[in-house]
Amino acid sequence: MNKLSGMEMFVKVVECGNFTAAAAASGVSSTMVAKQIRMVEERIGARLLHRTTRRQHLTEVGQLYFDRCLRVLSAVEYAENSAIELQAAPKGLVRMVAPVSFGCQCLVPELSIYMSRNPDVNVMLNLDNRISNLSDDNYELGIQIGKICEPGVVARPLRTYRRILAASPAYIRKHGMPDHPSQLCNHSCLGLSYWQCQDRWDLIGPESETFRVFINGRFMSNQGDALRSAAINGCGIVLQPDYVLMDDINKKRLVQVLPDWSYKPTPVFLTYLQDSRPSAKLRSLIDFLVGRLGI
Repeated sequence: MNKLSGMEMFVKVVECGNFTAAAAASGVSSTMVAKQIRMVEERIGARLLHRTTRRQHLTEVGQLYFDRCLRVLSAVEYAENSAIELQAAPKGLVRMVAPVSFGCQCLVPELSIYMSRNPDVNVMLNLDNRISNLSDDNYELGIQIGKICEPGVVARPLRTYRRILAASPAYIRKHGMPDHPSQLCNHSCLGLSYWQCQDRWDLIGPESETFRVFINGRFMSNQGDALRSAAINGCGIVLQPDYVLMDDINKKRLVQVLPDWSYKPTPVFLTYLQDSRPSAKLRSLIDFLVGRLGI
């Protein structure tokens, strides 16, 4: 018998007035009720009830124990009801991690819509281009671009990550518009400093043909927004996700370069740890993001 069941039986005996009534209410025998009360008294080391053939009443220790049992059992009931309520309706804090550019440009607008529809859900989003381990870093959801390396995670595919080329109108006027990837080696190309192969771009053409161009340039950065800004200011040709550059292209701050060519597609995944009974907040946010950003 655990302590909690002993508390419950003791409270039942006090509330019902005797062992027989408590046994009937609990669906057990009077002998079992007496045994549980005796075990509680032995564990505590004090008598809780004065019992006669006609009536029973609490001892001083029994009254104190009864009052404390009521508080404990009430707290347990509240905890269980809270957990059930949390499972039934989206509520609570979701901790997420995502790459910087994707998070700012794609994820935050979608999360804003989700939170407006689910006012009891809060989101804590960490933006980091390093690949995070969900279990080690205490994240419930993650956006990962590229290969999934963490074991034990569910990876839901989202729309493919597509990078396009662009440059400022001033740069194009000064250096000309290339009409084939082979001409990019004669241009200033803005590179990502954390890429393993910083000196090459593998591009795919309109007929799915591939072309590897070896690039050079005077500016590189670990942040896509810095490369975008450099391109707007005439520093060279940038290769960045279409969602990062399209607004600048539409507003004529940038001109798309080689529009029939793009960097090889990179898969994007929504990741989360396996859980046979995920919380309502997690289920609803997963379904929302897959519906909005999924394939």
